[in-house]
Amino acid sequence: MGDSQTWTAAPSAAQQARSVLAAAWSCAVTTESCREELVGAHRMGDDGRLLLSVPEDSALRTAAICAPRGEPSAVLEFADVAPVPVRTRIRVRLWLSGWFAPERDELAFRPARVVLRRPSGPEVVDLADFAEARPDPLAEAEARLLTHLADCHPDAVERLSRLVDPGSLHGAVRVRPLAVDRHGLTLRIERVRTHGDVRLTFHRPADDLAQLTERVHALLAQAAAGCPRTLQRQRADGDG
Repeated sequence: MGDSQTWTAAPSAAQQARSVLAAAWSCAVTTESCREELVGAHRMGDDGRLLLSVPEDSALRTAAICAPRGEPSAVLEFADVAPVPVRTRIRVRLWLSGWFAPERDELAFRPARVVLRRPSGPEVVDLADFAEARPDPLAEAEARLLTHLADCHPDAVERLSRLVDPGSLHGAVRVRPLAVDRHGLTLRIERVRTHGDVRLTFHRPADDLAQLTERVHALLAQAAAGCPRTLQRQRADGDG
């Protein structure tokens, strides 16, 4: 369930796809003959290829060598999981279909189709945009930043919720930081049986941690300048 808050100044689909790849630690690879779960095995080349380190005796390496040249022969799946415990923790899924080619000690994967699935639905990412895009500068630090905000500064999260439209807070039992990028911070608003996400946009993009700190402080100052609004907290059996 979504909330009626304007989503502006957000990363493009290509940028979000590259951010998922930069932050993800694992992926699932499916070919016609096998499926493998790889951990810490992928990295992006500058030309948009995905490079995977797999054992010499891997069934995936055999499948790559035997696959018809130039034909899509594998699907890679990445899941973007919220670092802070919330309902429905998978924020985005990323699928890449294409083909492998052995390259020295790695497998080089050339995508033929890239699909980003957000809660709002799937979007096909332009391959040229995907190759040229760069990850969000906060992508690799996001998990640490959000965990610190949730665990050490719950009062700040409460104050930030004052910037949310009152209608979106109706029946809220908990507000948690869900995502952050250079353009803004997203809050997850949980109710007894439903939830929704609201984005707080920064006044200017943040390209590093120092700038992010300043942008969050600006939001907190904005919240303090308004009329304080206490969240109505409800509890129900089995509600987390």
